[in-house]
Order: sequence, then C-alpha cells, then structure tokens
Amino acid sequence: MKNDFIDGGKEFVWGKVSDSYAKYRDIYPAPFYERIYGQGLCRKGQRVLDIGTGTGVLPRNMYTYGAEFTGTDIDEGQITAARKLSEGMDIRYETVPAEKAADMFPEGYFDVITACQCYIYFDHEKTAPCFHRLLKEGGRLCLLWMAWLPYEDEIAAQSERIVLKYNPHWTGRGAKQAPIGLPDEIYGKYFETEHSEEYTLSVPFTRESWHGRMLACRGTGASMPPESLSAWEKEHKAFLETVPEEFNVKHYAAMLIMKKKQN
Repeated sequence: MKNDFIDGGKEFVWGKVSDSYAKYRDIYPAPFYERIYGQGLCRKGQRVLDIGTGTGVLPRNMYTYGAEFTGTDIDEGQITAARKLSEGMDIRYETVPAEKAADMFPEGYFDVITACQCYIYFDHEKTAPCFHRLLKEGGRLCLLWMAWLPYEDEIAAQSERIVLKYNPHWTGRGAKQAPIGLPDEIYGKYFETEHSEEYTLSVPFTRESWHGRMLACRGTGASMPPESLSAWEKEHKAFLETVPEEFNVKHYAAMLIMKKKQN
C-alpha cells in the first residue's frame, strides 16, 4: 500500500508482519468490545462486515456475542492468518479493498459495518457510497481507534523516538486523544452521526509483547528494509532491558457511530 499523505508516500505491506500482527496486536481490552456491544452493535441477529479486518481481531473477539461476521482486508497474508486463527468459528473472510466491498455482497446485506484503525487509508469518495449501499435501512457504520499516548507515557515516547531514528517519515507517531473525524462533506451525504466518544485505557505488556506490538507497526515491520529493521530491533530491545519486565502503557480509544440516511 502507498498513500501520499501517510509516511511521505513510503510503501508498506501488512503481509510482511502478519505473524507478529496475529501474535501481538490482539491487545484490545474487554472494555473496548463491551462499549461496542453496549451501543447495540455486533449482537446476535445482526450481520456485521468488518472492513480492514487484519487477522480478524474484532470478529474473533466479538464472536461470542452472537453476530454473523464477515471480515475483509486488502492483504491476502492477513486474511490467511485470520482464517487460521478463526478455525472452529463460523466467520467468512475475503480479500478485497474497502472501496470494492460493494462488488462482493448484495445491496442492504449488513446491519453493521465496523472499521478498526484502517479508515485512515480509505478513499472516502468511494467508501462512503459503498458502505451506504451495503447497509440495510437504518444500518450503522462504526469506526474504532486505539493508540498509545506518547506525551503521557514515557515507554511509548522512547519507543517512538527509536522508530523515528530509523524511519523519520513515519507519521503514526505523536498520537493525542481526539475524536474520530471523517470528511463531513462526503459522509454527510450518506450518514448522520449517532454517537461519538473517547476514553483512556491502561494496556498491560511484557517486554516481549511490547516489542512485538512495535514490530507489528506500519513504521517498522511493514515498511523498514531488513538492515534498518535489524538495527531498530537491536536498539529497541536494549531500551526495554531498562524497564520492568511487566508494565502498562497508557492508550486512548475512540468510537464513532453513524447511521445510514434513508434513500
């Protein structure tokens, strides 16, 4: 993937980190999923499409709530990992870009569409009408986000500094708590905002799992050439030897729910 507004147009490939992604990015704590369910989403009797599903983190973790899940992702490696991790679960996965999802499913097929983290990569001119077409009347689009807070957490801050030493174009750094925003001039034609919230979370890690989380990142494993990645890994692991074996990293989460406007 490549986007002129992300990392200075540097190419990144999520499939390069599918194994680390599967092992170390399944870190959303229970309250993250409980808040989605508490808004009446991803429940039994609903068909849910998870766009940019990655390794199927959201469908797998919300499977017990009873919804019928489908996950899509642009990267075949991610979908392969999702299918493996979802063995024994009745979850459908397809490799398809978000902008072309409407070509794969009937109109008005889904009650809910979720998109966790991935919406920053969307071509919104295409995804807004695509999602509108896929949702039933009154269906809901739920965008989700969770990020560490480097200005409030020193371990996160130092980890970012080391990434930037080897990848100065990485634009994923420096997160601050903020609501999810979409271009209203585009989405306002198709949806109306129903709910928006942000809240803080304390997420537990070990040295290994935090290093793995940083490795399964667009700025490192998904984009660095081998020699830079090796140097980054060596320096980051050395830094982690200076912190406790177990620690928490402060994050914030955000949710935006939009309701489909009637045709």
